[in-house]
Amino acid sequence: MDFGILLNPVLVSVILLCLLCLLRVNVLLAIIIAAIVAGICGGIPISDIMNIFISGMGGNSETALSYILLGAFAAAMAHTGLASLLAKKISLLIKNNVFILLLILTMLAVMSQNLIPVHIAFIPIVIPPLLKVMNKLKLDRRAVACALAFGLKTPYIAIPAGFGLIFQGLIAENLTQNGMSVDKSDIWHYTWFLGVAMLVGFLIAILFTYSKERVYEDIQVADIVEDEAVENLKLNKNHYITLLGAVATLVVQLWTKSLPLGALVGLGIIFGGRAVDHKKMDSLINDGIGLMGYVAFVMLVAAGYAMVLKQTGGVDSLIQTILPFMGGDKLVAAALMLFIGLFVTMGIGTSFGTIPILAVLFVPICSTLGFSLATTVIIVAAAAALGDAGSPASDTTLGPTAGLNADGQHNHIWDTCVPTFLHYNLALIVFALLAVVVF
Repeated sequence: MDFGILLNPVLVSVILLCLLCLLRVNVLLAIIIAAIVAGICGGIPISDIMNIFISGMGGNSETALSYILLGAFAAAMAHTGLASLLAKKISLLIKNNVFILLLILTMLAVMSQNLIPVHIAFIPIVIPPLLKVMNKLKLDRRAVACALAFGLKTPYIAIPAGFGLIFQGLIAENLTQNGMSVDKSDIWHYTWFLGVAMLVGFLIAILFTYSKERVYEDIQVADIVEDEAVENLKLNKNHYITLLGAVATLVVQLWTKSLPLGALVGLGIIFGGRAVDHKKMDSLINDGIGLMGYVAFVMLVAAGYAMVLKQTGGVDSLIQTILPFMGGDKLVAAALMLFIGLFVTMGIGTSFGTIPILAVLFVPICSTLGFSLATTVIIVAAAAALGDAGSPASDTTLGPTAGLNADGQHNHIWDTCVPTFLHYNLALIVFALLAVVVF
């Protein structure tokens, strides 16, 4: 056995990152420490590691700016009372039924990926006003985290629209470039199988694992109007202006392909229409940073971490080390490819960015071992998607935590990352291995 794999920069660094997070070390610090360790294991001079790390942070700069501005937009919606009004309407609709609430939140998350592609921006708007309702129902917030993660992740895997069209287009493009021709419109015909895996994990989470009651304290969230203050469920002028800003944000985003510009236009309409007094502009921007600033900074350092991992050459080294163990056994080969995908995505933090890295070697391996087109697509898609749920630096986990921890009672690692990792990554692995036999 080649024990050199034990010193592989990606393997060592990602394991360290996970251990530090499980020991409740702050995620930002854990990522920076893991990046330094990866650079040292990869033979990069210590003086160069931080330069590479800082230069790589720009890779997520647009995403970070988007989250800050959308956080300010969320704070503005909360200040006008629209968020609390929405929460009140939802609470009346669910009639104390936990599963209806989970279904509504899941559908909102699904729509945020495909129908109205605003990604996690809706979470800090909708979730904080609903925390009091969840507390009343004694709803385990880990179930909510799993519901939101399901809605954020499953659509891009299985539905050919919005972010799903981008993800599936990347799979088709990279498979074709590496010698296995497939049309973008055909990818969902195979990846629906992984969507079923996600559904199984989701149902187990909400019906069994986290179905028991859990008690939380009623802690007032800043700038959220109490439910009792929202007796009149009719929209007023400020609500209509805020809704106009939300629509404008979406339209500008789709037109210009720039989420920061869309959010800026939305804020301009809210302040220009005096739905919020311009004197409160500074405080709302500060509130926006409070809501989404942490997520934005984690995304920035995650991009720097990914750059360090790439510079170490650890991904290629890991793949080359594992190749001899595959032999001619399809199940063993599939399991090892999924293992690689899990570690790469956990480290890089993006399923989309993982596809080009994995496809270069995975497609020739699948062709050599006689995998069908369907199985190859499923293996590549699953290997890329693994780790998105459960990664401390993924927006699939950071988004739910940003909303559920608004009152400080939801731990990012133990209440979001661990539950979503167990229910979705294990389900994807099982179904991807099953695909080797079925397809």
